[in-house]
Amino acid sequence: MYTTLAGPEFRQEIEIKRSRFITVLHRTGDEDGARSVLAGLRKEFHDARHHCSAFVLGPDREVQRSNDDGEPSGTAGIPMLEALLRRETAPGATDLSDVTAVVVRYFGGILLGAGGLVRAYSESVSGALAAAPLVQRRRLRICSVKVPHAAAGRLENELRSAGYVMAETGYEAHVTVLRLALPDEPAELARAAERLAAASAGSAVLLPGATEWVDVPLR
Repeated sequence: MYTTLAGPEFRQEIEIKRSRFITVLHRTGDEDGARSVLAGLRKEFHDARHHCSAFVLGPDREVQRSNDDGEPSGTAGIPMLEALLRRETAPGATDLSDVTAVVVRYFGGILLGAGGLVRAYSESVSGALAAAPLVQRRRLRICSVKVPHAAAGRLENELRSAGYVMAETGYEAHVTVLRLALPDEPAELARAAERLAAASAGSAVLLPGATEWVDVPLR
């Protein structure tokens, strides 16, 4: 279980002593994706002096990289990476991953000094993370239930209202296939099966499938 961006990208800009710091957060699943994001931003902001970057990847945050891109060593990439790593989505929960951060800097003519650069790059990423929408990624058991088309909407609304996480709905010739993302625990599966039976007068049957990574809204 970990936290990541809700959408593919989020941007925010701040100005410090006439220098523009444009932070781009991008949801990425691997190193090739992270480098592709950076390459694209180098083209988009081709006239900027620096394109500093950091990324954290994997459910266990096993991949961590940073780059100062011409700023004095240790003043940009590492502070950006630390901002990603220390982001708390709940008290004590530092679990952000699958995120690439790129800070594009347009130099404003005033030198910030090493300490000023560290603060600027750190605050750029921290501020963007505070404003960006996030979701929790959880490994859940995907279960399906086939119901008549006419009953699907009511049953789905009831399940959502009860707090169940719904995966993508499927459609067949005569039935709608609702998909629930449930904790992979026998008690949780049994509870959901009982709920379905009660809501459908015993006609809805829960069919457990494979486990998948699923986006779950932060509560």
